[in-house]
Amino acid sequence: MTIRRVSGEEILTLSHPLRAYAFDASPKVADHDELRRTWLPYQEGSRTLVVEEDGTALATATAIPMRQNLRGRVLPMAGVAGVASHPLARRQGHVKKLLHHLLDEAHDEGQLLSALYPFRPSFYERFGYVGVPAPRTVTFPVADLAALLRAELPGEVTWGRTGTGYDEYSAFLDRCLGEWHGFAVFPERRRVWVRDDDSRWLVTARVDGVTEGLLTYRIDDHGGTVHADGLLALSPLARTLLLQFLARHVDQVDRVSVVVAPGELPELWLTDLAVVCETRVTRPDHSAPMVRLLSTDALAGLPAGAGRCRVELTGDRWLAGTYLLDGTTGHLEVLPGTTGTAGGAATPTATLTAAGLSALAYGVLDPAEVVVRGLGAVPADAVGELRRLFPRELPYLHAGF
Repeated sequence: MTIRRVSGEEILTLSHPLRAYAFDASPKVADHDELRRTWLPYQEGSRTLVVEEDGTALATATAIPMRQNLRGRVLPMAGVAGVASHPLARRQGHVKKLLHHLLDEAHDEGQLLSALYPFRPSFYERFGYVGVPAPRTVTFPVADLAALLRAELPGEVTWGRTGTGYDEYSAFLDRCLGEWHGFAVFPERRRVWVRDDDSRWLVTARVDGVTEGLLTYRIDDHGGTVHADGLLALSPLARTLLLQFLARHVDQVDRVSVVVAPGELPELWLTDLAVVCETRVTRPDHSAPMVRLLSTDALAGLPAGAGRCRVELTGDRWLAGTYLLDGTTGHLEVLPGTTGTAGGAATPTATLTAAGLSALAYGVLDPAEVVVRGLGAVPADAVGELRRLFPRELPYLHAGF
Protein backbone atom coordinates (compact mmCIF):
# COMPACT_ATOMS: atom_id res chain seq x y z
CA MET A 1 0.00 0.00 0.00
CA THR A 2 1.31 3.44 -0.96
CA ILE A 3 0.12 7.03 -0.61
CA ARG A 4 1.01 9.28 -3.48
CA ARG A 5 -0.02 12.47 -5.19
CA VAL A 6 -1.89 12.30 -8.47
CA SER A 7 -2.61 14.94 -11.09
CA GLY A 8 -4.06 15.32 -14.57
CA GLU A 9 -5.45 12.14 -16.07
CA GLU A 10 -4.73 10.15 -12.91
CA ILE A 11 -7.20 12.33 -11.02
CA LEU A 12 -9.84 11.20 -13.51
CA THR A 13 -8.93 7.51 -13.42
CA LEU A 14 -7.99 7.04 -9.74
CA SER A 15 -9.47 9.79 -7.56
CA HIS A 16 -12.62 10.89 -9.35
CA PRO A 17 -14.32 7.46 -9.46
CA LEU A 18 -14.13 7.23 -5.65
CA ARG A 19 -15.44 10.78 -5.26
CA ALA A 20 -18.26 10.17 -7.73
CA TYR A 21 -19.33 6.98 -5.95
CA ALA A 22 -19.29 8.75 -2.57
CA PHE A 23 -21.05 11.97 -3.52
CA ASP A 24 -23.00 11.51 -6.76
CA ALA A 25 -25.91 9.45 -7.98
CA SER A 26 -24.70 6.12 -9.32
CA PRO A 27 -24.09 4.05 -11.28
CA LYS A 28 -23.49 6.15 -14.34
CA VAL A 29 -20.89 6.23 -17.08
CA ALA A 30 -18.28 8.91 -16.52
CA ASP A 31 -17.89 11.31 -19.43
CA HIS A 32 -14.14 11.95 -19.26
CA ASP A 33 -14.24 14.45 -22.11
CA GLU A 34 -16.82 16.50 -20.22
CA LEU A 35 -14.83 16.21 -16.99
CA ARG A 36 -11.66 17.37 -18.76
CA ARG A 37 -13.53 20.44 -19.95
CA THR A 38 -15.72 21.37 -16.99
CA TRP A 39 -14.01 19.99 -13.87
CA LEU A 40 -10.36 18.99 -14.22
CA PRO A 41 -8.96 22.46 -15.05
CA TYR A 42 -10.19 23.81 -11.70
CA GLN A 43 -8.26 21.13 -9.76
CA GLU A 44 -4.93 22.61 -10.82
CA GLY A 45 -2.87 23.72 -7.83
CA SER A 46 -4.74 21.51 -5.38
CA ARG A 47 -3.06 18.50 -3.79
CA THR A 48 -4.88 15.24 -4.44
CA LEU A 49 -3.62 12.09 -2.77
CA VAL A 50 -4.67 8.48 -3.17
CA VAL A 51 -4.06 5.36 -1.15
CA GLU A 52 -3.18 2.75 -3.73
CA GLU A 53 -2.63 -1.00 -3.59
CA ASP A 54 -1.84 -3.19 -6.60
CA GLY A 55 -2.95 -0.41 -8.93
CA THR A 56 -6.32 0.06 -7.21
CA ALA A 57 -7.18 3.34 -5.49
CA LEU A 58 -8.57 2.61 -2.04
CA ALA A 59 -9.07 6.17 -0.75
CA THR A 60 -8.56 9.74 -1.87
CA ALA A 61 -8.56 13.28 -0.47
CA THR A 62 -7.72 16.76 -1.72
CA ALA A 63 -6.26 19.84 -0.04
CA ILE A 64 -7.14 23.14 -1.70
CA PRO A 65 -4.79 26.09 -0.98
CA MET A 66 -7.18 28.73 0.34
CA ARG A 67 -7.04 31.84 2.54
CA GLN A 68 -9.12 32.53 5.64
CA ASN A 69 -9.68 35.45 8.00
CA LEU A 70 -8.94 34.55 11.63
CA ARG A 71 -9.89 37.46 13.90
CA GLY A 72 -8.73 39.99 11.33
CA ARG A 73 -5.62 38.23 10.06
CA VAL A 74 -5.72 36.59 6.62
CA LEU A 75 -3.84 33.30 6.80
CA PRO A 76 -3.12 30.39 4.44
CA MET A 77 -5.62 27.57 4.88
CA ALA A 78 -5.91 24.01 3.59
CA GLY A 79 -9.47 23.31 2.50
CA VAL A 80 -9.94 19.54 2.70
CA ALA A 81 -12.39 18.13 0.16
CA GLY A 82 -13.31 14.98 -1.71
CA VAL A 83 -12.50 12.55 1.11
CA ALA A 84 -13.75 9.20 -0.18
CA SER A 85 -12.90 5.51 -0.01
CA HIS A 86 -13.56 2.37 -1.99
CA PRO A 87 -16.69 0.58 -0.67
CA LEU A 88 -14.68 -2.61 -0.09
CA ALA A 89 -11.88 -0.78 1.71
CA ARG A 90 -13.86 1.21 4.27
CA ARG A 91 -13.20 1.10 8.02
CA GLN A 92 -9.69 -0.20 7.48
CA GLY A 93 -7.82 2.95 8.50
CA HIS A 94 -7.02 4.17 5.00
CA VAL A 95 -8.70 7.56 5.40
CA LYS A 96 -6.95 8.11 8.73
CA LYS A 97 -3.52 7.49 7.20
CA LEU A 98 -4.43 9.59 4.19
CA LEU A 99 -5.55 12.59 6.26
CA HIS A 100 -2.42 12.44 8.40
CA HIS A 101 -0.33 12.46 5.22
CA LEU A 102 -2.37 15.24 3.61
CA LEU A 103 -2.27 17.50 6.68
CA ASP A 104 1.44 16.78 7.24
CA GLU A 105 2.14 18.13 3.78
CA ALA A 106 -0.17 21.12 4.27
CA HIS A 107 1.54 21.92 7.58
CA ASP A 108 5.01 21.61 6.05
CA GLU A 109 3.99 23.95 3.22
CA GLY A 110 2.97 26.66 5.69
CA GLN A 111 -0.80 26.19 5.78
CA LEU A 112 -1.71 27.50 9.26
CA LEU A 113 -5.41 26.61 9.23
CA SER A 114 -7.66 23.93 7.81
CA ALA A 115 -11.39 23.60 7.16
CA LEU A 116 -13.77 21.01 5.78
CA TYR A 117 -17.37 19.80 5.63
CA PRO A 118 -17.48 16.47 7.49
CA PHE A 119 -19.37 13.29 6.66
CA ARG A 120 -19.28 12.58 10.41
CA PRO A 121 -18.15 15.38 12.78
CA SER A 122 -17.01 13.03 15.56
CA PHE A 123 -14.58 11.39 13.14
CA TYR A 124 -12.93 14.72 12.32
CA GLU A 125 -12.97 15.90 15.93
CA ARG A 126 -10.37 13.20 16.54
CA PHE A 127 -8.22 15.02 13.98
CA GLY A 128 -8.48 18.26 15.94
CA TYR A 129 -11.39 19.85 14.05
CA VAL A 130 -14.21 21.70 15.78
CA GLY A 131 -17.56 22.84 14.40
CA VAL A 132 -18.36 26.43 13.44
CA PRO A 133 -21.82 27.87 12.71
CA ALA A 134 -23.54 26.83 9.52
CA PRO A 135 -25.11 29.52 7.33
CA ARG A 136 -28.88 29.96 7.53
CA THR A 137 -31.39 29.56 4.72
CA VAL A 138 -34.08 32.23 4.85
CA THR A 139 -37.35 31.88 2.95
CA PHE A 140 -40.01 34.58 2.65
CA PRO A 141 -42.81 35.75 0.31
CA VAL A 142 -41.50 38.26 -2.17
CA ALA A 143 -44.74 40.23 -1.70
CA ASP A 144 -43.64 41.05 1.85
CA LEU A 145 -40.89 43.22 0.36
CA ALA A 146 -43.41 45.47 -1.42
CA ALA A 147 -42.85 48.39 0.96
CA LEU A 148 -39.29 48.67 -0.33
CA LEU A 149 -40.57 49.50 -3.82
CA ARG A 150 -41.54 52.95 -2.54
CA ALA A 151 -38.30 53.57 -0.66
CA GLU A 152 -35.78 56.07 -2.01
CA LEU A 153 -32.38 54.74 -1.08
CA PRO A 154 -28.96 56.22 -1.81
CA GLY A 155 -26.76 53.99 -3.88
CA GLU A 156 -27.35 51.88 -6.96
CA VAL A 157 -27.61 48.28 -8.07
CA THR A 158 -26.20 46.62 -11.16
CA TRP A 159 -27.48 43.42 -12.70
CA GLY A 160 -26.10 40.85 -15.12
CA ARG A 161 -24.62 37.37 -15.38
CA THR A 162 -21.79 36.05 -13.22
CA GLY A 163 -19.65 35.65 -16.33
CA THR A 164 -19.67 39.33 -17.24
CA GLY A 165 -19.63 40.55 -13.61
CA TYR A 166 -16.91 38.21 -12.44
CA ASP A 167 -14.19 40.82 -11.84
CA GLU A 168 -16.40 42.82 -9.47
CA TYR A 169 -17.59 39.61 -7.83
CA SER A 170 -14.06 38.36 -7.23
CA ALA A 171 -12.82 41.70 -5.92
CA PHE A 172 -15.71 41.89 -3.46
CA LEU A 173 -14.97 38.41 -2.11
CA ASP A 174 -11.40 39.53 -1.45
CA ARG A 175 -12.73 42.56 0.42
CA CYS A 176 -14.99 40.32 2.53
CA LEU A 177 -11.98 38.13 3.24
CA GLY A 178 -10.18 41.10 4.77
CA GLU A 179 -13.15 42.26 6.89
CA TRP A 180 -15.10 39.15 7.95
CA HIS A 181 -13.92 36.75 10.66
CA GLY A 182 -13.99 33.17 9.39
CA PHE A 183 -14.49 34.16 5.74
CA ALA A 184 -12.47 32.08 3.27
CA VAL A 185 -11.85 32.21 -0.45
CA PHE A 186 -10.68 29.74 -3.03
CA PRO A 187 -7.58 30.39 -5.14
CA GLU A 188 -8.20 32.36 -8.31
CA ARG A 189 -7.58 29.37 -10.59
CA ARG A 190 -10.53 27.60 -8.91
CA ARG A 191 -12.74 30.63 -8.33
CA VAL A 192 -12.94 31.40 -12.07
CA TRP A 193 -15.37 28.49 -12.34
CA VAL A 194 -18.07 31.05 -11.53
CA ARG A 195 -17.07 33.07 -14.59
CA ASP A 196 -16.72 30.10 -16.91
CA ASP A 197 -19.89 28.34 -15.77
CA ASP A 198 -21.88 31.59 -16.05
CA SER A 199 -25.01 29.90 -14.65
CA ARG A 200 -26.17 32.54 -12.14
CA TRP A 201 -27.49 36.05 -12.16
CA LEU A 202 -25.40 38.58 -10.26
CA VAL A 203 -26.73 41.73 -8.62
CA THR A 204 -24.40 44.14 -6.84
CA ALA A 205 -25.14 47.03 -4.49
CA ARG A 206 -22.91 50.08 -4.69
CA VAL A 207 -22.76 52.96 -2.25
CA ASP A 208 -20.83 56.07 -3.32
CA GLY A 209 -19.48 54.03 -6.21
CA VAL A 210 -18.06 51.30 -3.96
CA THR A 211 -19.41 47.75 -4.03
CA GLU A 212 -20.91 47.02 -0.59
CA GLY A 213 -22.96 43.90 -1.29
CA LEU A 214 -23.79 41.24 -3.84
CA LEU A 215 -26.16 38.38 -4.50
CA THR A 216 -25.92 35.48 -6.94
CA TYR A 217 -29.16 33.68 -7.77
CA ARG A 218 -31.27 31.69 -10.19
CA ILE A 219 -35.06 31.54 -10.76
CA ASP A 220 -36.62 28.10 -10.97
CA ASP A 221 -39.85 29.05 -12.81
CA HIS A 222 -42.48 31.71 -13.38
CA GLY A 223 -44.47 31.92 -10.17
CA GLY A 224 -41.73 29.95 -8.46
CA THR A 225 -38.77 30.82 -6.26
CA VAL A 226 -35.68 32.97 -6.43
CA HIS A 227 -32.86 30.76 -5.13
CA ALA A 228 -30.00 32.94 -3.94
CA ASP A 229 -26.65 31.31 -3.18
CA GLY A 230 -25.64 33.86 -0.59
CA LEU A 231 -26.46 37.41 0.42
CA LEU A 232 -23.18 39.18 1.20
CA ALA A 233 -23.51 42.72 2.52
CA LEU A 234 -21.00 44.83 4.41
CA SER A 235 -23.57 47.44 5.42
CA PRO A 236 -27.32 47.59 6.22
CA LEU A 237 -27.83 49.92 3.27
CA ALA A 238 -26.28 47.43 0.85
CA ARG A 239 -28.46 44.66 2.21
CA THR A 240 -31.58 46.78 1.80
CA LEU A 241 -30.63 47.70 -1.76
CA LEU A 242 -30.40 43.99 -2.58
CA LEU A 243 -33.76 43.29 -0.95
CA GLN A 244 -35.28 46.17 -2.88
CA PHE A 245 -34.03 44.58 -6.09
CA LEU A 246 -35.71 41.30 -5.10
CA ALA A 247 -38.95 43.21 -4.40
CA ARG A 248 -39.11 44.10 -8.09
CA HIS A 249 -39.89 40.44 -8.81
CA VAL A 250 -43.24 40.60 -6.97
CA ASP A 251 -45.21 39.95 -10.17
CA GLN A 252 -42.84 37.25 -11.38
CA VAL A 253 -42.13 34.87 -8.50
CA ASP A 254 -43.78 33.79 -5.28
CA ARG A 255 -40.92 33.35 -2.84
CA VAL A 256 -37.28 34.04 -2.15
CA SER A 257 -34.88 31.53 -0.62
CA VAL A 258 -31.52 33.01 0.31
CA VAL A 259 -28.49 31.81 2.23
CA VAL A 260 -27.24 34.28 4.85
CA ALA A 261 -24.42 34.46 7.37
CA PRO A 262 -25.00 32.93 10.83
CA GLY A 263 -25.17 36.34 12.49
CA GLU A 264 -27.91 37.75 10.27
CA LEU A 265 -31.34 38.45 11.83
CA PRO A 266 -33.79 38.38 8.90
CA GLU A 267 -36.78 38.75 11.23
CA LEU A 268 -35.57 42.32 11.83
CA TRP A 269 -34.92 43.26 8.22
CA LEU A 270 -38.38 44.71 7.60
CA THR A 271 -41.72 45.18 9.31
CA ASP A 272 -44.34 42.58 8.35
CA LEU A 273 -41.74 40.29 6.78
CA ALA A 274 -42.81 36.67 7.37
CA VAL A 275 -39.65 34.58 7.37
CA VAL A 276 -38.64 31.01 7.97
CA CYS A 277 -35.02 30.73 9.10
CA GLU A 278 -33.55 27.25 8.89
CA THR A 279 -30.18 25.84 9.82
CA ARG A 280 -30.24 22.21 8.80
CA VAL A 281 -27.52 19.87 10.03
CA THR A 282 -27.87 16.17 9.19
CA ARG A 283 -25.50 13.33 8.39
CA PRO A 284 -24.11 12.80 5.88
CA ASP A 285 -25.60 15.29 3.42
CA HIS A 286 -26.02 18.56 5.36
CA SER A 287 -23.16 19.20 7.74
CA ALA A 288 -21.90 22.29 9.50
CA PRO A 289 -18.33 23.21 8.61
CA MET A 290 -15.39 22.33 10.84
CA VAL A 291 -12.05 24.09 11.31
CA ARG A 292 -8.76 23.65 13.11
CA LEU A 293 -5.40 25.30 13.65
CA LEU A 294 -2.49 23.53 11.98
CA SER A 295 0.15 25.63 13.73
CA THR A 296 0.36 27.86 16.80
CA ASP A 297 1.89 30.43 14.42
CA ALA A 298 -1.72 31.19 13.45
CA LEU A 299 -2.23 32.74 16.89
CA ALA A 300 0.70 35.14 16.85
CA GLY A 301 -0.44 38.75 16.51
CA LEU A 302 -4.17 38.14 16.87
CA PRO A 303 -6.04 40.90 18.73
CA ALA A 304 -6.43 39.81 22.34
CA GLY A 305 -7.47 41.04 25.76
CA ALA A 306 -5.02 41.40 28.61
CA GLY A 307 -4.97 37.75 29.60
CA ARG A 308 -2.13 35.37 30.21
CA CYS A 309 -2.31 31.57 30.32
CA ARG A 310 -0.08 28.61 29.80
CA VAL A 311 -1.61 25.90 27.62
CA GLU A 312 -0.53 22.31 27.31
CA LEU A 313 -1.67 20.96 23.96
CA THR A 314 -2.05 17.21 23.98
CA GLY A 315 -2.86 14.39 21.59
CA ASP A 316 -2.07 16.21 18.35
CA ARG A 317 0.77 15.62 15.91
CA TRP A 318 0.86 19.25 14.74
CA LEU A 319 0.23 21.33 17.87
CA ALA A 320 1.44 19.21 20.78
CA GLY A 321 3.58 21.13 23.27
CA THR A 322 3.41 23.71 26.03
CA TYR A 323 3.04 27.41 25.22
CA LEU A 324 2.52 30.64 27.10
CA LEU A 325 -0.20 32.78 25.56
CA ASP A 326 0.19 36.44 26.49
CA GLY A 327 -2.19 39.19 25.43
CA THR A 328 -1.05 41.97 27.74
CA THR A 329 0.13 44.10 24.77
CA GLY A 330 -3.29 43.87 23.06
CA HIS A 331 -1.99 41.35 20.55
CA LEU A 332 -1.42 37.69 21.26
CA GLU A 333 2.14 36.50 21.78
CA VAL A 334 2.96 32.80 21.70
CA LEU A 335 5.97 32.23 23.95
CA PRO A 336 7.87 29.18 25.23
CA GLY A 337 5.88 27.48 27.96
CA THR A 338 8.75 27.64 30.45
CA THR A 339 7.92 31.25 31.39
CA GLY A 340 5.98 30.85 34.63
CA THR A 341 5.14 34.07 36.45
CA ALA A 342 3.68 37.47 35.74
CA GLY A 343 3.91 40.17 38.36
CA GLY A 344 4.93 37.61 40.97
CA ALA A 345 1.80 35.49 40.47
CA ALA A 346 1.79 31.98 39.05
CA THR A 347 0.44 31.78 35.52
CA PRO A 348 -2.72 29.63 35.22
CA THR A 349 -2.35 26.48 33.15
CA ALA A 350 -4.97 24.82 30.95
CA THR A 351 -4.75 21.52 29.12
CA LEU A 352 -6.38 21.58 25.70
CA THR A 353 -6.87 19.33 22.72
CA ALA A 354 -6.32 20.75 19.25
CA ALA A 355 -10.09 20.99 18.86
CA GLY A 356 -10.33 22.86 22.17
CA LEU A 357 -7.72 25.43 21.20
CA SER A 358 -9.26 25.79 17.74
CA ALA A 359 -12.68 26.42 19.31
CA LEU A 360 -11.23 29.25 21.41
CA ALA A 361 -9.24 30.75 18.54
CA TYR A 362 -12.27 30.82 16.23
CA GLY A 363 -14.46 32.15 19.05
CA VAL A 364 -17.14 29.45 18.89
CA LEU A 365 -16.82 28.06 22.44
CA ASP A 366 -16.30 29.63 25.86
CA PRO A 367 -13.51 28.02 27.95
CA ALA A 368 -16.18 26.53 30.23
CA GLU A 369 -17.87 24.96 27.20
CA VAL A 370 -14.54 23.49 26.14
CA VAL A 371 -14.51 21.60 29.44
CA VAL A 372 -18.12 20.44 29.11
CA ARG A 373 -17.43 19.22 25.58
CA GLY A 374 -14.46 17.17 26.78
CA LEU A 375 -11.99 19.20 24.72
CA GLY A 376 -9.74 20.17 27.61
CA ALA A 377 -9.25 20.70 31.33
CA VAL A 378 -9.47 24.37 32.26
CA PRO A 379 -9.14 25.26 35.96
CA ALA A 380 -11.20 28.16 37.31
CA ASP A 381 -8.23 30.55 37.34
CA ALA A 382 -7.54 29.82 33.67
CA VAL A 383 -11.14 30.31 32.50
CA GLY A 384 -11.05 34.08 32.97
CA GLU A 385 -7.63 34.41 31.35
CA LEU A 386 -8.68 32.47 28.28
CA ARG A 387 -11.90 34.48 28.03
CA ARG A 388 -9.83 37.65 27.87
CA LEU A 389 -7.43 36.15 25.35
CA PHE A 390 -10.16 34.74 23.12
CA PRO A 391 -13.43 36.72 23.32
CA ARG A 392 -16.43 35.03 21.70
CA GLU A 393 -16.73 35.98 18.04
CA LEU A 394 -19.06 34.57 15.39
CA PRO A 395 -17.20 33.27 12.31
CA TYR A 396 -18.75 32.83 8.89
CA LEU A 397 -17.03 30.21 6.78
CA HIS A 398 -18.32 31.36 3.41
CA ALA A 399 -18.89 28.20 1.38
CA GLY A 400 -19.31 29.61 -2.12
CA PHE A 401 -16.73 30.24 -4.78
